[in-house]
Amino acid sequence: MSSAPPKPRPSSGQVSLSRERSLVPVGMSTILPHAAKQVRRLEEQLLAQVNRWGYDEIILPTFEYLDVLAPGLEPELIDHCYQFVDRTTGRTLLLRPDATAQIARTVAMGLTGSTLPLRLSYRTSVFRYETEHAGRGREIFQVGAELIGLDDITSDSEVIDLMIECLQTIGLQSFKVSLGHVGFIKGLLLRSGLSAQGQKLAEQAAARKDLPRLEEVLASERISKTAARAIREAPELYGQEEVLARGRVLAAGDPALLAPLERLTQVYQLLCAAGHKDSLLLDLGEFRGFDYYDGVVFDVFAEGMGAELGGGGRYDHLIGRFGRPLPSTGFALDVDRLFRTVAFPEEGSAAARVDYLVAAPGQASRRLTAVAAQLRRTGARVVQQTMQGRDAGLVAAAVTAGLAQQAASVVLVGAPGMGSGDVLVIESLAVHRSGNLSRLAKQVGLADLVAAARRAQRKTGERS
Repeated sequence: MSSAPPKPRPSSGQVSLSRERSLVPVGMSTILPHAAKQVRRLEEQLLAQVNRWGYDEIILPTFEYLDVLAPGLEPELIDHCYQFVDRTTGRTLLLRPDATAQIARTVAMGLTGSTLPLRLSYRTSVFRYETEHAGRGREIFQVGAELIGLDDITSDSEVIDLMIECLQTIGLQSFKVSLGHVGFIKGLLLRSGLSAQGQKLAEQAAARKDLPRLEEVLASERISKTAARAIREAPELYGQEEVLARGRVLAAGDPALLAPLERLTQVYQLLCAAGHKDSLLLDLGEFRGFDYYDGVVFDVFAEGMGAELGGGGRYDHLIGRFGRPLPSTGFALDVDRLFRTVAFPEEGSAAARVDYLVAAPGQASRRLTAVAAQLRRTGARVVQQTMQGRDAGLVAAAVTAGLAQQAASVVLVGAPGMGSGDVLVIESLAVHRSGNLSRLAKQVGLADLVAAARRAQRKTGERS
C-alpha cells in the first residue's frame, strides 16, 4: 500500500461563495450534481459490497421520540441532538443522532423478527450539533452494517474484514484500521481505584487521546503511582504484536485485563490470516466515542485525512437497554470523508453527460416524446427538447443544445422532408466540438437507431 494519496479536495457539499454559505445553516451542505453522482456511486458500491456478505438494508426514521431512544444514547450525545416538540403529542422529538441506537431499538422491539443472527445495513444521515470551529458537519452521511446475535471472534473479525473490503472496493489505496478492546483500558481504570466520576472523565480523555487532560484527571485523585503509570501508558501503546506483549505486562496477571487481551489477540490473528496485516494497527488505548461499546473496537484512518473515516465495534449490552439483550457488533463509514479521500477516475471534459439529446420542432412534440421513450427503454440516458428554426437552422439549434447538454449524439425528429420512420442523427459531438456539425447529420431509420442503442448499452453493461 505505497501509492501516493489523492490530492485533497473539498467536501462533497462545499459551497465557495460566501453569500451562498450565509444562506445555508452551518454544518449543512448542498451536494451539487457532479459531486452527488460520485457520492451516490460510493454509496452504491458500499451497499453492494455489504449485500454480497448477506446484509439486508434497513431504512430508519428521521425522527425519534427522545424518551424512547434515550436509553441507547449517552448524555453527552443527547446534549448534541436537535430537539423539538411534536405538535401532535407534545412529546420531544429529535433528529436521528445515531443509527446504531435506532437499530438496537428496532431489534429490541421485535420488528425484525426472532431469527438470529441478523445482518443489517443502512445508508442514512445522522444529525449532531457541533460548534462551527469543530471541523465536523452537523449532517453526517453514513453507510454502515450491524451483525446481531453472535458473540465470538469470527463475528468480530467479520465486520472488520467486511469494512476493509468495502474500503478496497471503492478504491481506497492506503489506510490503517486501529484495533483495540474497550475492556482493557476500562479494566485499568477500574483497578486503579478512581471514583466513578474520575473513571468517566478518564474514559473521555482516553477516547480523544487527550493525554494532558488524562494527566489532570489522574492527578486530581489519589491512586497509586503504578496504576497511574499503566493508565498513562495505555493510550500510547500502538503498533504490532509487541503491543500485546506489553499489555500482558501491564495486566500483571489480572484476569479482567487478560481476557480482553486474549480476545483482541485472536481477532487480530484471524484478520492477519485473511491477508489484512498491513492494514492493521493494534492500539490498547482505542476507546471509540460512544459509551455503549464494550468489546473489540476499531477506527479507520487514511493519509491526508485528520479524522477517522469510520469505525465501530462490539456493543453487547446496547440492545439490552431497550429490553432484549443481544450480542452485537458493527461499523459505520463517513461518506463525506471517503469522498474527500478516494481518488475517483478522471472524467475528461469531453465525457458525455447523456447518451442522446432528442430534439424536434414544436409541432412534432408527440413524436419527440415517443422517440425519446423508445431510446430510454434501451437503457440509454436521454433528454428531450423542442427547437425553434427551420431546415439548417433547426439542425444547428439541435447541435448547439446537444453540446450544451454534453450529449454524445443528437437525434432530430420531425425535420422537414423526413419520413415518419426516419430521424436525423449527429454522432460523436464530444469529438467534433467545432466547425459546421450540421454536415455530419445522417438520416437513419428509427428502428435501426434503437437497435444500435440497444447494442451499445449491452456492450457498456458487459464492460462494467
